Amino acid sequence: MTVLAHRTDTLTRDALAVLQPGFEGTTAPAWLLRRVAEGLTSVGLFGRNVASPEQLAALTAQLRAERDDVLVAIDEEGGDVTRLEVRGGSSFPGNLALGAVDDTDLTRGVARELGRRLADCGVNLNWAPSADVNSNPDNPVIGVRSFGADTALAARHTAAYVEGLQAAGVAACTKHFPGHGDTSVDSHHALPRIDVDLETLAVRELVPFRAAIEAGTKAVMSAHILVPALDPTRPATLSPQVLTGLLRKELGYEGLIVTDGMEMNAIAGTYGIERGSVLAVAAGADAICVGGGLADEATVLRLRDALVAAVHEGALPEERLADAAARVRALAEWTRSVRPAPAVPGAPEGGAPGIGLEAARRALLVSGGGRGPVPDPYVATLAPVANIAVGDETPWGVAAELAALVPGTGAGVYQEGSAAGDVLAAAGGRTVVAVVRDAHRHPWMAEVLDALVAARPETVVVEMGLPRAEPRGALYIATHGAARVCGRAAAEVIARG
Repeated sequence: MTVLAHRTDTLTRDALAVLQPGFEGTTAPAWLLRRVAEGLTSVGLFGRNVASPEQLAALTAQLRAERDDVLVAIDEEGGDVTRLEVRGGSSFPGNLALGAVDDTDLTRGVARELGRRLADCGVNLNWAPSADVNSNPDNPVIGVRSFGADTALAARHTAAYVEGLQAAGVAACTKHFPGHGDTSVDSHHALPRIDVDLETLAVRELVPFRAAIEAGTKAVMSAHILVPALDPTRPATLSPQVLTGLLRKELGYEGLIVTDGMEMNAIAGTYGIERGSVLAVAAGADAICVGGGLADEATVLRLRDALVAAVHEGALPEERLADAAARVRALAEWTRSVRPAPAVPGAPEGGAPGIGLEAARRALLVSGGGRGPVPDPYVATLAPVANIAVGDETPWGVAAELAALVPGTGAGVYQEGSAAGDVLAAAGGRTVVAVVRDAHRHPWMAEVLDALVAARPETVVVEMGLPRAEPRGALYIATHGAARVCGRAAAEVIARG
């Protein structure tokens, strides 16, 4: 092999190594297995790839038959954002619920149990936790995914989550650096801008990331946000000042830097994914996450070739690409070295399987009630449009959980354009249980809710998003999240009083 051919082969393998692509289906397509054999070191999983734990374990085994140290990544935050239980809802409450309890041992235990279940399925990199301080209550994309608006609380629970997850042999990927909590724009749709000074960033946004680094987080995910105090022209994912200057040099972070999804409009709609990927690696990113919406071989080849071409053209230093690939391979080797033994089919379940429901129960904020079970309930779910990170395929609410406890429970789903009269007509003489999600961010929802409580003072209100309004209704329950276990915990209160 000539020197030029050897260099080209090395560049190609390094370019493949820094990609974290997705794919369609519940088995690995032939093209993906072929690219893994050629040097692709990471694969990203989404809800479309998961049907059951058994199927997922078989899928990851397929991948490891081609490359034993492959990184299999997933976006499994628990709570509202679940891929492992995308069709039924999560067995674990999300960050806001854990922050509401404020027991770091509980957070550590939840993360460890979640990690155990991921590891049993062969997943070894989790794009979690969210370390964002939710300082803007109108934030459309973080909300209950944050541990809360208190910086110190967010920091201690971020560290506990990282410790718990990695104790199970699953690498944590703390996100969204340098902090997505003070945004009013969803970066899936456009480029958010955070206009705060460096001092505010240091004492608010960066504190949980410092805690995650001290706890040993194996990966950090960048945010597609513009922070002019750090870089007035480029979003964090593409900024050398943010990734290399701040994260690497100032904070001393040595682990893997992963980008948020490059097909998100904040990048794809401004720079394009090919140029954006080159700029991200040049800025200091080590792994390019792509595949939430683009999940085919053509995308992988386009990005691979763009990275190789950038090296040849001088736009991307060869040593920077090599360093990025080396960091990916180092993390892959760490996950292999700590890989737990496979679960034995039919063996009793280990770990702490009931910890999620325990956490959801402890997270409830309940006002009113005390008069016994709610009689003859009718659950009216006032449903907003789901943000992309959460997705609209995962069921939420209390209707199914309450019906399991109170047979004959009625239910209906109402969206923007519905009126209180629609709910009352369907409910008849039954007690209305109004279930909302971030009512403070949706005027139509707040209007319907106010009208229901005015017309029927006995109405029960369940807030499954960020609780902002004063408690209302004869019984008010804030669950701090919309996971299935949060619905179960609320249903128990409604059914049993």
